[in-house]
Amino acid sequence: MFFPTVNTGETTSKMPSISKTKASLSTRRMVLALTMMLVGCILFSVCIGALPISLPELWRMILFKVGLVSNENYEEQKALVFWIIRLPRVCLAVLVGAGLGMAGASLQGLFRNPIADATLIGVTSGASLFAVFVIMLNLKYIGIVNELGGAYTISLVSFVGAALTTMLVYQLSKITGEGGVTTMLLCGIAINAFVGSITGLMTYMATDEQLRSITFWNLGSLGGASWTSVMAVAPFVLCSVICMPYLSKALNLLVLGDGQASALGVNMIVLKRQVVVLATMGVGASVAVAGTIGFVGLVVPHIIRTTFGPDHKSLLIGSALGGAIVLTLADTVARTIVAPSELPIGILTALLGTPFFLYILWDQKRKKI
Repeated sequence: MFFPTVNTGETTSKMPSISKTKASLSTRRMVLALTMMLVGCILFSVCIGALPISLPELWRMILFKVGLVSNENYEEQKALVFWIIRLPRVCLAVLVGAGLGMAGASLQGLFRNPIADATLIGVTSGASLFAVFVIMLNLKYIGIVNELGGAYTISLVSFVGAALTTMLVYQLSKITGEGGVTTMLLCGIAINAFVGSITGLMTYMATDEQLRSITFWNLGSLGGASWTSVMAVAPFVLCSVICMPYLSKALNLLVLGDGQASALGVNMIVLKRQVVVLATMGVGASVAVAGTIGFVGLVVPHIIRTTFGPDHKSLLIGSALGGAIVLTLADTVARTIVAPSELPIGILTALLGTPFFLYILWDQKRKKI
């Protein structure tokens, strides 16, 4: 994949090497701290539940699985719960959270808008529309669709819907204007409204059973996690998470404005296309398997930006790790707070994210006074 080159001339060459060293050291410390927090959250999540698993038991399960010990010194039921139910669910939460967090940070940098997220380019609305389309028309029972998608027909079609809607927004931004980020933002708002109206019309026409399925899908959940869904999401999210940090220098220069960034060597067309494609891959795959999960891509970048600064290299990596931490903890609370039932994770992230986001805005305004 070609990444836009940034030529800053003598200004970059004269930058003190000590500043670069300090920035690199700060990023490494941030990554180490967030990684340790994520590992702790993962251990907490896989151990807690209706059938608790202690850390020694968890350690013995892993050692036996990799062949380092020969005796099964643990309950077989706990091993089945860990390997088949909890571990794939936690892995999916980490992947989805990382994809949502990094996409939110990159799109906020691209649009130079602190409240931008994937909904602005049609990813969420497109996925929702195609998911409703599958539920309404019962496509999962149609022969060829069932053979291609199987139990994951809704996920497959939702991802296609997210990609097609984003492509439509991108193409319209080039037809109706100069193709800048402002034009794409306006096209995204228009397409979101249009797609949302179609989704609302189909929801109005749905039967009680279909309406229940649509509602639960839109609320978001990781309850259907399996190793198959993890393997299906992993390539898209990992591609986004690995490739996006290479765009950090260009996104840093974009803060100066399109004209200044272009003068410093940033290819705006290539940069916009790559950010949109990578964000769509991560968010589209996440929404396809987990439904609509709000506020992760909006709040997490704000937390990382406030804590570690606005540099996009640390912001993108930190948002991916922070999103994984937030969603892992949120899913743990969602499946335990009303046990044996399960609270949709989209409700929980919205309930917790809204007041926290308002607090961030209030705190920023207070600091400026």
